[in-house]
Amino acid sequence: MSFDRSRAIAGDFYEVASSSSTNSELSARADREGMADLTVMLTRYQSAGRGRLGRAWTAPPGAAVAVSVLLRPTTPDGTPVPPERLGWLPIIAGLAMSEAIGSVLPGRPWGFKWPNDVLVGDRKLCGILAEMLPSGSGVVVGSGINTRMAHGELPVPTATSLALEGLEVDDALEDAVLATYLGGLRNRVRRYVALGAEASGIRAEARAGCVTLGRQLRVELPDGRELRGTAVDLDEEGRLVVQGEDGVARSVAAGDVTHVR
Repeated sequence: MSFDRSRAIAGDFYEVASSSSTNSELSARADREGMADLTVMLTRYQSAGRGRLGRAWTAPPGAAVAVSVLLRPTTPDGTPVPPERLGWLPIIAGLAMSEAIGSVLPGRPWGFKWPNDVLVGDRKLCGILAEMLPSGSGVVVGSGINTRMAHGELPVPTATSLALEGLEVDDALEDAVLATYLGGLRNRVRRYVALGAEASGIRAEARAGCVTLGRQLRVELPDGRELRGTAVDLDEEGRLVVQGEDGVARSVAAGDVTHVR
């Protein structure tokens, strides 16, 4: 048994030798087995992982940690949070993972690229994919953390890993990162549910931690159009506000964002 610190925070914890996709497996089992809030499924080998926009996410066995977390937030009176209020969860996950990565890389520039990729400098160390359960009763948040990955194993040249950032990666370090992530995720979700994005400080924290803000960028929108401009804000729903080249500010709910160097 490993990940003892993380197990102490999780509702339930499933560590599996391999999985085609921890997100798919957790989503399929969540309602059928009545899984609780903050149930975690983790593997060091995922054979058919998925990223945003349907992209494949793969890594050699042992080079990365794939972890999915079931979130079933409820209000203080026990009422499930309605789906329309769950749009902040991917950003909250990005904040929590950024904090976790930063905790083991002091002095390095880190943050999240909207909506939730975690970067060290300009290199991607972790991707996050949030998916609603088919029943609408919760959200599964999956993360792929490049932990022990070597140069030749990187999925793209602009990626990095904890090992490539100079850390000696072992089970204890992976557990420390995951435990910090789970604790930060749990605490931020509770704050958000109780107070909302503004009063809880989540929106302000997201503005401070989002490395996309202030950047020139290109956004490929779901309908095939392209938007170019400058990221200027996160609105009250967590959408990225882009001031286009025509001077008009638009809120973007979904899209593939490229930072223009």
